[in-house]
Amino acid sequence: MTRLSVNINKIATIRNARGGNVPDVTRAALDIERFGAQGITVHPRPDERHIRYSDVRDIRPRLQVEFNMEGNPIDSFIALALEVHPDQVTLVPDAHDAITSNAGWDTLKHRDYLRDICARFRAEGIRTSIFIDPIPEMARGAAACGCDRVELYTEAYARRFAAGEEAVEPYLQTALAARECGLAVNAGHDLSLDNLGYFLKAIPFIAEVSIGHALISEALYLGLEETVKRYLDIIENAMSEKNR
Repeated sequence: MTRLSVNINKIATIRNARGGNVPDVTRAALDIERFGAQGITVHPRPDERHIRYSDVRDIRPRLQVEFNMEGNPIDSFIALALEVHPDQVTLVPDAHDAITSNAGWDTLKHRDYLRDICARFRAEGIRTSIFIDPIPEMARGAAACGCDRVELYTEAYARRFAAGEEAVEPYLQTALAARECGLAVNAGHDLSLDNLGYFLKAIPFIAEVSIGHALISEALYLGLEETVKRYLDIIENAMSEKNR
């Protein structure tokens, strides 16, 4: 069963725009857990423009579901991860001033660096996932880095979703390459209620999807609980079709 991890960065963005603690990010995380999501994702950046390091410290001990901490593994990020011990760390090569993640790792060029980072987290019992573009060579390169999973950067799929099979084919080939190397496969970025179902039917062995921007935007109209439910229904329907 594919697991739904909800990225709560956008909730923190709203809070930070006004100051104070409305909306309460920790309460939102716990509510999302109560609504049935199997994970919570946070992406703390050095400027703390959305999720703050203090949010990570506050949320982590209160969750019962999986906690995924993603970001560029600079020294402060590594120190925070080793302090709070998330279930999973997703390594993302975003620049400090990036509006949002916009590329995956070149796992061949950065192999030695990523290998050292993965080894450090593995020694602490923390699962590592490397964020990659839909290129099979990057999946094979990630395996050589010693990670446990890859996360497919799905922005290009979302942008070209109307093209159907053509849009998803590079992701399928990359996911197959990852699986052949013994890696589990996650996916995230711009997945939505509109495009998630097709993606999961095309790649039914996705372990986890991390969804934030679209989910929080859709929740403005549907409500947070209903939106989480709809995502879970899409996942369940895709998995049911796989098992027929």
